[in-house]
Amino acid sequence: MTRDREMEERLHRILEFLSSFQEKSGYSPSIREIGDKIGVKSTSLVDFYLEKLEARGAIVRDKHISRSIRVLSNSLKEVFRIPVLGRIVAGEPIPVPGSDLDYFNSEDSVEIASSILPSRERAEDLFALQVQGNSMVDAMVNDGDIVIMKPTRIAENGDMVAVWLPDRDETTLKYFYKEGDRYRLQPANPTMAPIFIERSRPLEIMGKVVMVLRQVHPAPLAA
Repeated sequence: MTRDREMEERLHRILEFLSSFQEKSGYSPSIREIGDKIGVKSTSLVDFYLEKLEARGAIVRDKHISRSIRVLSNSLKEVFRIPVLGRIVAGEPIPVPGSDLDYFNSEDSVEIASSILPSRERAEDLFALQVQGNSMVDAMVNDGDIVIMKPTRIAENGDMVAVWLPDRDETTLKYFYKEGDRYRLQPANPTMAPIFIERSRPLEIMGKVVMVLRQVHPAPLAA
């Protein structure tokens, strides 16, 4: 059995147990009771599964209150795995070290519930990048966040895009604007100045941001 299949089965078992336990008892089971039911001794692993159920909109809970789990749906929403291809700098564009590219592998991904995916986007067309820097904080994009990108070579004024500057081998995440004979790469941080690129210089749009996954406490990516 693959890891994905095993996790899906455990998530379904946990959800069924939560529903039946609450129906009989009027309150939710403890972390240990859930672990005993599915044959898992690690409470941190059970908590990991509960976080997956929360992300899919099946349950809500207050981590600071015991037995606070509330079932919202008895079925799991479809999720998609979006590959994480590397880091993108949200700051002054800098060369991306080779080690950054090696940090991610073919199995690095993030899970997106179908219910929150932009309706016009197909999951199989998307990729993800991890943000490094704080130039886009006023756009609610912080250091460590994950941006979901749609591949495109064309951008409209005001689009938040990943830009590659080939002559400097540098990348950056900024708002994009065309202004006369130059491009303006605009940060969303009042302490940082825009970057101006003459149109005679090479500039390539790598993709446009379609959604942002906030990382309150950056955690390991799904593998």
